[in-house]
Amino acid sequence: MKYKYITIEGNIGAGKTTLATKLAAHFNAKLILEEFADNPFLPKFYEKPQQYAFPLELFFMAERYKQLKDMLQMQDMFSNLVVSDYLFIKSLLFAKINLKEEEYNLYQKLFEIINPQLVQPDLLIFLNAPVTKLQQNIRHRNRSYEQQIADDYLVSVHDMYMQYIRQHPVRTLMLDMTKVDFVKNPADFDNLLKALDKEYEPGVHYL
Repeated sequence: MKYKYITIEGNIGAGKTTLATKLAAHFNAKLILEEFADNPFLPKFYEKPQQYAFPLELFFMAERYKQLKDMLQMQDMFSNLVVSDYLFIKSLLFAKINLKEEEYNLYQKLFEIINPQLVQPDLLIFLNAPVTKLQQNIRHRNRSYEQQIADDYLVSVHDMYMQYIRQHPVRTLMLDMTKVDFVKNPADFDNLLKALDKEYEPGVHYL
């Protein structure tokens, strides 16, 4: 394995946790999963987004920072690979969508203070899926507070990720999730494993 720290990212319902878990199991890697269920503001946000957006995003940023800092500093003698199902930058991307301008400006200042303290991944695997696929997955996993997520919101999240990837020299492996199924088709997973044996330059590479 050429990479020591791999992050899986994508829109809500893209399959990040499923793939991260599968990769970590295959490589016997340290697995970092976002603990979104611990955020007490999440169900409230989907009901009243204007009221709960700021505490929601602050809680997420604090928890993500603490989890990544703790996990990435721990020495694991049995594994030299880390796989996570989120980028820390997603805190800022979602805040840009959800917060009012003055709230976002404050949030951004806090983010810029703590972000340099974290190790950045060697490779980003981005799961690119259309809204119809995302909504299908959201319905399937049946989290009650997610069932009313609007298509427009998912489009906004997608556009924010694409803007970030275009503007930053992130080493990114872009996967079209309409053409692969890592759970039902072992050949798709094998193809991804082969792709991970290659060394990529910074920028977007399509699988």
